Amino acid sequence: MVMSWPFPDDHMWSWRAPGPTGSDRDERIAAAVARRLAGDAAVRGRGITVTAQNAVVILTGVVADADTRRLASSLAWQVDGVADVCNSLRPPRPRRLR
Repeated sequence: MVMSWPFPDDHMWSWRAPGPTGSDRDERIAAAVARRLAGDAAVRGRGITVTAQNAVVILTGVVADADTRRLASSLAWQVDGVADVCNSLRPPRPRRLR
């Protein structure tokens, strides 16, 4: 059997090097962001949940103040492979006096 070599402009023949699947990549990104957050004393132990979907990091949870919220987002952006950060962190709700 003889197979012809494709011409460079022949788009019918496309080949990509095998890479990690989306979910594997997202798991690695989420783990790297979680490690980065755990390494910072101002953010560590704040109950932040980190997930990733299509290289978009999603931060959820309750943080002490707006500065901690901004810092967590900034730290997430520093991780390789992050395409975007969805910062859904919120401050604690004020208590109602009865």
